Amino acid sequence: MITLTVPVPKEFSFDQALSFLKRSPRELLHQVEGETVRKALRVDDDVVAIEVSFEKKKVRIDVLAESLTPVQQEEVIAYVREWFDLDTDLKPFYAMAEKDKLLKDLVQQYYGYRIVGQPDLYEAVTWAMLGQQINVAFAYTLKQRFVEQFGASLQMLDRRYYLFPVPEAVAVLSPDLLLPLQYSRQKAAYTITIAEAFANGTVSKESLKGLPLQEAKERLMKIKGVGNWTANYALMKTFRYPDAFPLEDAGLYNVVKKYKKLDRKPTPDEMKKVFKKYKGWEAYATLYLWKSL
Repeated sequence: MITLTVPVPKEFSFDQALSFLKRSPRELLHQVEGETVRKALRVDDDVVAIEVSFEKKKVRIDVLAESLTPVQQEEVIAYVREWFDLDTDLKPFYAMAEKDKLLKDLVQQYYGYRIVGQPDLYEAVTWAMLGQQINVAFAYTLKQRFVEQFGASLQMLDRRYYLFPVPEAVAVLSPDLLLPLQYSRQKAAYTITIAEAFANGTVSKESLKGLPLQEAKERLMKIKGVGNWTANYALMKTFRYPDAFPLEDAGLYNVVKKYKKLDRKPTPDEMKKVFKKYKGWEAYATLYLWKSL
């Protein structure tokens, strides 16, 4: 076993991250037990299992492998930093939020909560599309079946670690193979078209990295099945664009309706007005407002 450590900023709560990661018992891509989260990672051409915990103001990463090259160690550390969004300075966000009626209580209650990301853009886009127009529990059920059926897995001691299917494996499937998993025909087709776009290089994490938000969104939305909500959500989870947030999200409308004490659904213009004051921090404002649901 190889142990790596990552220093964390003061404005980070590992407990809040674990709370998010424990959302569904059907999640296969990581396992939370007590104060530890376990996960399999692709590192170069290898697959390794990691155990992540918190110790003395640092994230501790135990890699269940006999050896790792220095480059592989850096890859593991970079993944965890990205996963927990450890490089974002939240001080300006908290300074703004503490003066805001909607956010001030939420940032105190959930202090240190960060966007737990999906460093794999393909996974983020597929998951965002999968969750459209169904409840979260059923979305996790579909994801579980998809991962079990088409993903790789790693057996380490008495545990099985799962990996999200790679686009090259999904792109060659017939949509009919997804129907027994209770996919709708439309979602089955979209799952394949998204995989094709990543497998053939039409879109990739590398090709979008560093682009302005609007351009990155436009590229993603050229894929059939990827709309504005899906693109915003995926870009928020993978790249942490501060202004990538799903404004049309029903949950956000309900939060604003509740806090504004409206007897009707807010209008899109009213929503834009609320979020205008969060400019530069829309994604984090969304994250904390979702916590109030």
